[in-house]
Amino acid sequence: MHIAIAGNIGSGKTTLTDLLAKNFGWTPHFEDVDTNPYLASFYEDMKRWSFNLQIYFLNSRFRQVVDIRNSGKTVIQDRTIYEDAFIFAPNLHEMNLMSKRDFENYQSLFELMSSFIQPPDLLIYLKASVPTLVRQIQKRGREYEASIRLDYLKSLSDRYDSWIDTYKIGKLLVVNVDNMNFTENAEDLGSIIERVNAELNGLF
Repeated sequence: MHIAIAGNIGSGKTTLTDLLAKNFGWTPHFEDVDTNPYLASFYEDMKRWSFNLQIYFLNSRFRQVVDIRNSGKTVIQDRTIYEDAFIFAPNLHEMNLMSKRDFENYQSLFELMSSFIQPPDLLIYLKASVPTLVRQIQKRGREYEASIRLDYLKSLSDRYDSWIDTYKIGKLLVVNVDNMNFTENAEDLGSIIERVNAELNGLF
């Protein structure tokens, strides 16, 4: 089975992926952040590196999905291939940080790749306001994220909401994390685990 966690930068995807993997005994697949050769360059010069970064993520996540389906294990994945295609790449294009030529090339590649993969059996969306995202980003203190613009986070959040509103390709669980602290509060984590259990039991 394939469970995936979606959400904006700083919404808590990696933390929840780790916690749910430990609770359920699932295999976690994390987003390639620390070894990503483009991420720091992208935040320094988005226009120059946007296409390179998105192609890197597209390739990385496609490989992840193929590996997940071939593994025979229940895997929980930190971020999905769909977020790159429906949120990050079009947002960069709209902000004039990715050219029309590059964006159309990216879209064509995604359409081909997505025809070979299946969506997650359950998608968990972490919904968070911009102030919550900023607080979380500052808390983890990644140097390259210090230059992330508020308007960039806001436009991503708007796109996430639009995508989730029209998400119809699989089971969906929306978790509002604004008034939650599942890292330190056992009750908050327990409530998420209960909701995940309820969704998964409906799959069988």
